[in-house]
Amino acid sequence: MASLVLGSPLIYANAPRENMQKRRCTTGLITCSAVSETGSKEPVVVRRSANYRPSHWDHHHVLSLRNKYAEEGEIQERAKLLKENVRKLLDEAEGPLNQLELIDSLQRLGVSYHFDSEISGILTEIYETRRNRSEKSRHSEDLHTIALEFRLLRQHGFTVSQDCFDVIKSLWGDVELEGSSEEDIKGLLSLYEASYLSMKSDSKLKEIRSYAKARLSEYVNESEKNDRNESYLREMVIRTLEMPYHWRARTLEARWYIDVYEKKHDMNTLLLDFAKHDFNIVQAFHQHDLKYVFSWWSKTGLKQLDFARDRILENYIWSAELFHEPQFGYHRREVTKIFALLTIIDDLYDVYGTHDELVCFTEAIKKWDMSLVEELPEYMRSCFLVLYKEINQIGRDILGDKKFDVIPYLRKAWTDITDTYLTEAKWHMSGYIPCFEEYMENAWISIGAETVLLHSFSVLSDTLTKETFDSLSEHRQPIIRCSSFILRIANDLVTSSEEMARGDVQKSIQCYMHETGATETEAREHMMRVISDAWDEMNYEKTTRSSLYHRRFLDAVIDLARMAQCIYHYGDGLGCPEKAKTIDHIQSMLINPIPLD
Repeated sequence: MASLVLGSPLIYANAPRENMQKRRCTTGLITCSAVSETGSKEPVVVRRSANYRPSHWDHHHVLSLRNKYAEEGEIQERAKLLKENVRKLLDEAEGPLNQLELIDSLQRLGVSYHFDSEISGILTEIYETRRNRSEKSRHSEDLHTIALEFRLLRQHGFTVSQDCFDVIKSLWGDVELEGSSEEDIKGLLSLYEASYLSMKSDSKLKEIRSYAKARLSEYVNESEKNDRNESYLREMVIRTLEMPYHWRARTLEARWYIDVYEKKHDMNTLLLDFAKHDFNIVQAFHQHDLKYVFSWWSKTGLKQLDFARDRILENYIWSAELFHEPQFGYHRREVTKIFALLTIIDDLYDVYGTHDELVCFTEAIKKWDMSLVEELPEYMRSCFLVLYKEINQIGRDILGDKKFDVIPYLRKAWTDITDTYLTEAKWHMSGYIPCFEEYMENAWISIGAETVLLHSFSVLSDTLTKETFDSLSEHRQPIIRCSSFILRIANDLVTSSEEMARGDVQKSIQCYMHETGATETEAREHMMRVISDAWDEMNYEKTTRSSLYHRRFLDAVIDLARMAQCIYHYGDGLGCPEKAKTIDHIQSMLINPIPLD
């Protein structure tokens, strides 16, 4: 028998089960030797298995969803009236603090997209006013006002220096938690949230973040002793310490905040009522999309590939976060297809394919040639055919609508990502462990964020140019690279152990440990610093490149990073959605409407 390279799935066997001698390798493959009844040795491919659980979602149940909020009628009319009343609140809000707090509430409740122009006008006026304010007048402002103003202005692309906090350092340095008022804690909370709008050079904000985190943690501990466990402010502090608002997925956060906002002593019932109505109406649009993508997924036949993850609804929730607004239904549906195809093809490379099969598949993608399909095994053939059909259809849609041929760029995106998949497969099969930098140079592409975002840009932007696509497809955009880094490392932090156990390539944590000799704890701390640095650069890029790209596209880039940290915060949100709270997220965001009074 020919000797086997560790990790190669080729074995010699073709005999009754009782004649096989089996052993399990560290790679998760099964090797064996067997002799057929005629005495000949024949090669048999034995595949690895990730043992993914079947989909949690019943196809017929999803198709049977009925949502009364989708229908024109009393509820829709009520929502329109509420919207106009909220608009009046914005118009009539007096003073910068009232305006800022109202904008913050609208954002947290998930309804600010209705009032983009009004919010932009208010923030522009506040920004111009603050530029003309004297140093003396700033000293009279409280901690919460200055921090909230800083956060909202930076979030919306205004250039605001961290030096604005110099005038109030005595305020945030003198807050005493012993007997502190809610205003003191609210100020510290606003300060901590503002610090996450930092850029690379903002050393003062890092100092503020460290200080505010320590003080807020003390407050949580003290409030627990004083039996203030159910207060609105305490819940907000705990939530923020777990993950700052700037890093959280907006729609998922809005669903959580609607429930918590009811506990706020000065909550506005008009805002709450509108948020509930709007959430349910938008959910109805999402359920319409769900039925479409479920039917599409069933027709492709790819869900029958038992080595791969059947996760169409988990794929959809990413698209729903990137393009939440009702009018983006086409975008959600098409980008969901991209997520689904990436998931299947990733499993094809990570789990199932042999080296020779993967080389052939990669070559077929590169040449984009239907004649090569016959050379592929059946399971790869179906993947290629669905991919070929969907990408060409997207290209035809865009060509007809926007008069620009994106197919060459979409093809290149798939060529690039399958090249990185193949590189990782070769690393695994040879036992090679790259250094951290080499791993990340490949892995930030293989995670798929850039592929998703290129397709998103294609369907979103009104103006498509060769220069823009050349820049995007040549991996030259730092903001996309940073979003990809966050997705990759967030994924690795929770999935690396399970993926290595089944024989996958070493991940970022293991590469860093192997290169530096760091412990796993030290490696994980380093990964969190990489994520924090990526956010600093994204914050900078969002401000400096706001005029180069469709604003909504830049939002999608950042929302992808936010979604990554939320989906992988509790575990593997795609591989094991039941354990990672993804099922709960889907139920609350896409399935169950909010009860109305």
